[in-house]
Order: sequence, then structure tokens, then C-alpha cells
Amino acid sequence: MADRGRNTGPIRGGAFRGGAAPILSQPGARRPFAPSQQPQLPSGDKPRREAILDLTKYVNEKIRVKFTGGREVTGILKGYDQLLNLVLDEVEELILEPEPHTRNLGLVVLRGPTITILSPLDGFEEIANPFQAQE
Repeated sequence: MADRGRNTGPIRGGAFRGGAAPILSQPGARRPFAPSQQPQLPSGDKPRREAILDLTKYVNEKIRVKFTGGREVTGILKGYDQLLNLVLDEVEELILEPEPHTRNLGLVVLRGPTITILSPLDGFEEIANPFQAQE
């Protein structure tokens, strides 16, 4: 029922609606695996995901993390996973409004999908905006 009115897919007799059957001999065409040729993984195992970044050099170092929405924290990186979920200790959140101050959070788990910037705290300093017109 979901494809009613569409001119795609096989119909009776093996013909295809809307034109000829796809040609699988063209370069780059994909053929489905025959049941005997499907790749087999050990029972219950999924392919291991690689981490996007190698954060091992920052473990037990102070880092700064900014999130979508503008929140910003600093803390000591204790661990991470392939989705970039982070475990930070001695975390301080920088709160800018209504007046700038920090709030101690202690040990926290930060969700990877919400992180926008991750940087080491060593060597961190503000620079002049190179795109702003000089006065």
C-alpha cells in the first residue's frame, strides 16, 4: 500500500514499472549477495567502530569542551569511547550570564553528539579576530 501510485518496483511477470529492469552488468552496479555468499560475523558481534579522534594523548590532561547551545566546561579527561562520550573529573562550568562566574560540577559524563569543540587547556589563549575590520 505504501508504494501506491509510484512507478517503481517489480510487477507480475518480473517486469519493472516505469521502464526496463536495472542493468547489473554496468560498472559500479551492486548485486545482492546470494544466501551462501553473505558475509558472516561471529554470533552477536558487530563491526567495531573506530574513534573519530585519538584522544589517548589527552587522558589525565585538562581540556576545554564547548557544547551546542553555548555551554562550556573545563576538566581532566579520564576516559572516552568511540562515540566521543567523555568522562571528565574536577569539572568547572563557565557561566557568562547574568555575570561571569564558574560552577564546580565534579565528575561528569559528557555526551559526544552534543560536543562542538574540544581542545587542550595548555596553550589556550584568546587571539584577535582576523576577520574583524581593523580600526
